[in-house]
Amino acid sequence: MNLSPLTCPVPLEQQPINEYQSLKESCFFDWAALELPRYLIGIVWLVGLSLVVTGPIAANSFSPTECPGQFILSALAGAGIVLILSLLRLYLGWSYVRDRLLSETVFYEETGWYDGQLWNKPPEEQVKDRLVVTYQVQPILQRLKWTFGSLCLLLCGGCILWTLL
Repeated sequence: MNLSPLTCPVPLEQQPINEYQSLKESCFFDWAALELPRYLIGIVWLVGLSLVVTGPIAANSFSPTECPGQFILSALAGAGIVLILSLLRLYLGWSYVRDRLLSETVFYEETGWYDGQLWNKPPEEQVKDRLVVTYQVQPILQRLKWTFGSLCLLLCGGCILWTLL
C-alpha cells in the first residue's frame, strides 16, 4: 500500500497508511485490535498485575481484616487507574492515526523538525484511507469508548458501595 516516491514526497514511515500498519503490528497497540475475548483477557491480566502493586498500598491504608470492603475497593480503584491510563494511551494512538488518515493534507518532515512540509493527498488515496478508517480504525475506537463507558459505570458502582460501607 506504499505510495510511489514519485507521486508522494512523504517519507515512508510518515505516510498515514504506514503509520497505521506499524501501529497495528506493535506489541501494545495491537491489543485493542484483538478479538473481543482476547481483548477482555488482556484487561483482566492488566488489572491483576496492577493489583500486585495497588494491593499492598491499599492494605497500608485499610486493614484487609478490619475493613475488607474499603481494602478491596481501594485496591481495585488503584488498578483501575493503571487500566484507564493504558486505555487512554491506546485511544490517543489510534485517534492520532485516524486523524492522519482522514486528513486531506499530510504534514511531514523531510530531515528534521525544522523543515516541515504539507502534501495534499490525491482523491484516490483519500478514498483508500477513509476505507481503512471506516472498517479498521473506527471499530477499535468504538471498542475503547465502550470500555471507558463500562469503567465509568464500575467506578460509579464502587462509589455507591463505598458510601454504603
